[in-house]
Amino acid sequence: MKDKPSIPGEPLLPEAKMHLYRPTEPCVGRVTRNVICTASRKSAGFVRHIEIDVSGTTLAGNCLPGQSIGVLAPGADAHGRPHKVRLYSLASPAAGEDGQGKIVSTTVKRTIDEHWETGRLFLGVASNYLADLQEGDEVRLSGPNGKRFLIPADAAEHDYLFFATGTGIAPFRGMVLDLLKRAPGSRVTLVMGAPYATDLLYHDLFTKLSAEHKNFTYLTAISREKQADGHDRLYVQDRLRTDRDRIMPQVMSDRNLIYVCGIAGMELGIFQALALELQGETLEQYLQVDPEHLRDVRHWERRMLHKEVRPTRRVFLEVYA
Repeated sequence: MKDKPSIPGEPLLPEAKMHLYRPTEPCVGRVTRNVICTASRKSAGFVRHIEIDVSGTTLAGNCLPGQSIGVLAPGADAHGRPHKVRLYSLASPAAGEDGQGKIVSTTVKRTIDEHWETGRLFLGVASNYLADLQEGDEVRLSGPNGKRFLIPADAAEHDYLFFATGTGIAPFRGMVLDLLKRAPGSRVTLVMGAPYATDLLYHDLFTKLSAEHKNFTYLTAISREKQADGHDRLYVQDRLRTDRDRIMPQVMSDRNLIYVCGIAGMELGIFQALALELQGETLEQYLQVDPEHLRDVRHWERRMLHKEVRPTRRVFLEVYA
């Protein structure tokens, strides 16, 4: 059964296969490609695009953009227990990288940090294991996971506004590739945020797609340096203001859906920007806000989300700490 919309006009989501493989009984995939995907090798972070052949498993043909797969790193933790599964968003379209659903992909940022207490180096186990894999290496996988952060079954009936930061771009890579084929008449706008231009992910791909498809708009928001177009430092929500003439007609349409993926907290700034730019029925299509709080939008706090400020089913959130 597909998810049923609660009121007319809300998106109808497709049926998504879930938990075909559990962490206790994973399948085995094989790496076919592992490349850097930052705009420049001068980026402060190390982020890689990794493609995995899952042919011969039931993952093949059953993974949708917006879902995630689990990766099981070999070895044990400090207590001698096997490492826990780590989930990574799929970056591939529904038909996979190969067009047959046999090769899925994900976007992995190496976790390299220091322990607060000791100052000693901390390396994320799963991220570095996955980023180190070479072509031909095997990897144990579980999943897929997730059934809410998906493109609707009736994709061509909607327009799409995507906000991404960091590796939150992963699901939108697959979604954009799908939509440009499945819904060529839909407007698709992607706003990608990064600290520096060198940190932008899949930048060449999205730039190329925006040049080839009139219905696809790709905008960037760089938070620690000036933009290429001369604007001062921006966060993703600021594009609602700087590019109002281009974005707001789409936002005000009752066809439009909003998707947010990235660091937890980014959704608050986006909701504030929507409330400042919109009013009345147009805002209510995305947010249900207690009237008293509409008078003080700039002082909203994240603790208010899902209480005094409640996103509707036309807003899709996938944020992480």
